[in-house]
Amino acid sequence: MSLLTESKITLRLALPLMIGQLSQMLLGVADTFMVGQLGVIELASLTFVNSLFYLPFVFSIGLLTCISVHTSHSRGSGDPTAARRSCRNGIYLAIAISLVFVLVALALLPYLDRFGQPLSVVAISRSYFMILMVSLVPALMSLALKNHTDALDRPWPSFWIFLGGVLLNILLNWILIYGKWGFPELGMNGAAWATLISRILILLALFCWIKTSVTLRDWIPFSWFRRPMKRDLIAHAKIGLPASFQMLCEVGAFSAAGFMIGHFGEIPMAAHQIAMTCASSAFMIPLGLAMALTVRTGALAGAGETRRLRAVVHSGWLLATVFGLINATLFFLGGRFAAKQFTDSDEVIALTVGLLGIVGIFQIFDSVQVASSSMLRGLHDTRVPALMGFAAYWIVGLPVAWWLSVIRHWEAQGVWWGLAAGLFVACLTLGPRLRYLLKRLHSEG
Repeated sequence: MSLLTESKITLRLALPLMIGQLSQMLLGVADTFMVGQLGVIELASLTFVNSLFYLPFVFSIGLLTCISVHTSHSRGSGDPTAARRSCRNGIYLAIAISLVFVLVALALLPYLDRFGQPLSVVAISRSYFMILMVSLVPALMSLALKNHTDALDRPWPSFWIFLGGVLLNILLNWILIYGKWGFPELGMNGAAWATLISRILILLALFCWIKTSVTLRDWIPFSWFRRPMKRDLIAHAKIGLPASFQMLCEVGAFSAAGFMIGHFGEIPMAAHQIAMTCASSAFMIPLGLAMALTVRTGALAGAGETRRLRAVVHSGWLLATVFGLINATLFFLGGRFAAKQFTDSDEVIALTVGLLGIVGIFQIFDSVQVASSSMLRGLHDTRVPALMGFAAYWIVGLPVAWWLSVIRHWEAQGVWWGLAAGLFVACLTLGPRLRYLLKRLHSEG
């Protein structure tokens, strides 16, 4: 099939995933915007807590990608029994890993002052951090269900449910942060409670939809409490753990960057938080595309249609480049406008504009690398990409960030240039890996 035809098919699946991922980021944008109105210290605290929270969160997201891969393969091969096992095992994994991270957070709580952050920031971070970590339980269970239904080519209902959760979160932020409608004024803790409540309601809505959907009846577990088979868990782990490691390498590098910037003071921390929020929001567009490409490559591999894979991969690269160019243009033209929406501090705005310029520069290769990584995952290739990710972000990216920020005294901008270097190396290595795998599959087919 032509690149145009494959691009249209991919976009049809990717559109709700893109919008859904972007709407999820609005949770963080709403928190950043509303907490930013409280002051620079509160915004810096949000940066610190998010640096801690996103490590386990992204690790879990990577682990649960195994659901998309296995369910899409099961759909491609016409095996609803295997799809039901994939969904059930995904829920078990989500519950187990989230409870483990909640216990780790409890153990870590007394030691938050050991991370070298300003004491004024740490003092208001503990309760917010703990509430946010508890919200990980319903968040990961919802993600497991969403991955399963997206892989069954039913992305729109979950999109509307998650979008409703975002709107509810914004409303609850307004009520609980500022003490509206007779509720107590909770400050930044109100944002954490709003996130927890919204995620619980999203999970309940997803369960109600899945249980009552006629089209999903044969593809969801008949019994949710059946003991998982060891063989199935191992198969999920072979996909999920390397994917988790790869995603953790990237997001861990960004979290480490947040800690590095914390040593330069509250203003760089606040600017970093705004830049991270904007960059992460833009990243949701190529991420939604990448999720669709995982499902498409997984389904084609499961159906044994290796000849169409080449066209799907090439169309995926083309679409990723286009969206990267669009994002870059938005950052170059609208960086100052975006910064002014989060804070009135001239110092924070000026530094944020510089950081967003760097973000604009790395948009294309960031978009292409996540597309390549996701298509490799759809083809069950995760170990080598994980090692490539480690090399890109931790052997190249962070050392460059440290050298530029500390030795060259570029401070926050030096850190972001280092992150850009890591993304560039990831793009240069993952693309050829995917091309090599395509040639091997074509010769075997």
